[in-house]
Amino acid sequence: MTAKRKRKQAGPGTLAGATGAEVFEAMLRAEGVETLFGFPGGAVLPIFDVLYKSPIRFVRSRHEQGAVHMADGYARSTGRVGVALATSGPGATNLVTGLATANMDSVPLVAFTGQVKSFLIGNDAFQEADVTGITRPITKHNYLVKRVEDLGRIVREAFHVARTGRPGPVLVDIAVDATVGTLAGEPDVEPNLPGYRTRWEPNMKQVKAAAEAINAAERPVLYVGGGVVIAGATDALRALSETAQIPVTTTLLGLGTMDESSPLALQMLGMHGTATANYAVQECDLLIAVGARFDDRVTGDIETFAPHAKIIHIDIDPASISKNVDVDIPLVGDAKEILERMNEYVRPQDRAAWGERIADWKQRYPLRYETDGDVRPQELIERLGELTDHDAIVATGVGQHQMWAAQFYGWRRPRQILTSGGLGTMGFGCPSAIGAQAGNPDKTVIDIDGDGSFTMTMVEVITAAQNNLPVKFVVLDNTYLGMVRQWQEMFYGRRYSGVDHVCPDFAAIAEGFGAKGMTVASRDAMDEALRAMLAHDGPVVLHVKVSPEENVYPMVAPGKGLHEVDLGKLA
Repeated sequence: MTAKRKRKQAGPGTLAGATGAEVFEAMLRAEGVETLFGFPGGAVLPIFDVLYKSPIRFVRSRHEQGAVHMADGYARSTGRVGVALATSGPGATNLVTGLATANMDSVPLVAFTGQVKSFLIGNDAFQEADVTGITRPITKHNYLVKRVEDLGRIVREAFHVARTGRPGPVLVDIAVDATVGTLAGEPDVEPNLPGYRTRWEPNMKQVKAAAEAINAAERPVLYVGGGVVIAGATDALRALSETAQIPVTTTLLGLGTMDESSPLALQMLGMHGTATANYAVQECDLLIAVGARFDDRVTGDIETFAPHAKIIHIDIDPASISKNVDVDIPLVGDAKEILERMNEYVRPQDRAAWGERIADWKQRYPLRYETDGDVRPQELIERLGELTDHDAIVATGVGQHQMWAAQFYGWRRPRQILTSGGLGTMGFGCPSAIGAQAGNPDKTVIDIDGDGSFTMTMVEVITAAQNNLPVKFVVLDNTYLGMVRQWQEMFYGRRYSGVDHVCPDFAAIAEGFGAKGMTVASRDAMDEALRAMLAHDGPVVLHVKVSPEENVYPMVAPGKGLHEVDLGKLA
């Protein structure tokens, strides 16, 4: 049995007589916060006055949305809680998209916002907004703090809620009274969450039943999501796959849980997944879902999804079990703990026939692209993987480039890909890469972005330059909002409405922002440009002019089953 480990909690030190702002800063240090992302304003000036002499590194974004995405990228890449700070009113409301992004993808994040003085709340005071009301549907939990006596405890609770169970964003809205007020004695900092349950002991009867089903299956497939990354369950997952010779397909957020150089790796499944992964799911007799939620982009037509399979579902969140797809063996609990226990009962298997069938699909239906004088985004991303030894942390925006990155980079380990999965947030790539670089100063961090996504938040390149964060921004410019154009081509008779996207000179803008700017427009110059970008010791924006009407394949059209995958013109 796995022993329960209690997290050792550091104390904030003596705080009697401290102001709320001093309590806030001391609690952040007690929680191990080293980097804080945000933007100042009137309602949080007492906090910034204390941060002036704090050892906590403050990275000021150019927009609050940038700050919350930076905190998100920091959290996804490090496994620690990301922290953002913004002022009241518009400062707080500018966090909304980032909070919704983190909530959909189960990212541990705490956002602190300033609020007007408590006696003004509800009076339409300057820069007042009902931030707890606005964010309640898109956070795991939120608080309004009016008293300095409550601040220490609530900060500690916020971090505990954000990082435990199914992680997620927590918002703490702090009235100015609570930051300027003074404590008479020591604060109560012990969490008081009697209704919050974070652990479910695995049902060993169900664990054994799952193991027996695995032992009996002829054509099993592991379907793996971001929950495996969050749980730190990669080693246990790979052990199960190798012992029982079970091929592994991943969701977008599960990329890296299986080394894609392994013969057991099927890569991503779903709308833009590999043909092999999709065919394997449709033909399997046992589907073992771990930390995944059967999203509609994964299942396609749910009535035809995995029609021959018995389904095992492992998830920390009981509400996710049988939410979209009925399962036969549910297992609620920590994925790492469940997989480790299951591995004790799973027997080594020789599934040569199933392996040969999958190898045949891989040979017949590989990911492909044309090679000609144009820069093909697929080839560029594939080459970028080779030049970085598939070891960089890669952020993306949302669109065609996101899918090409998922397909062609060649993922080797967890916490490598930072991308907005559930919400599909354009503009996520640039700031999340900056947050990842702040949390991983010794790693190469790359933002593979599209021209549409990049222009939404590219002002944050200034943040990278001014904080000496050497992120490499690769901007694929096809003069369209590419994924929207692809759908208009396929389903709307090529009526290209609202998708023309004439771009500025990104290299020139980068130079103005304090970064290095480069442009490449031909396949012959691509390799040299990538090498020069990676060799530069500061932030770089590489403006890549790619073929305008390249489409993402494979593709499962809306309403179709995974077996109806369109392989495109290169099939």
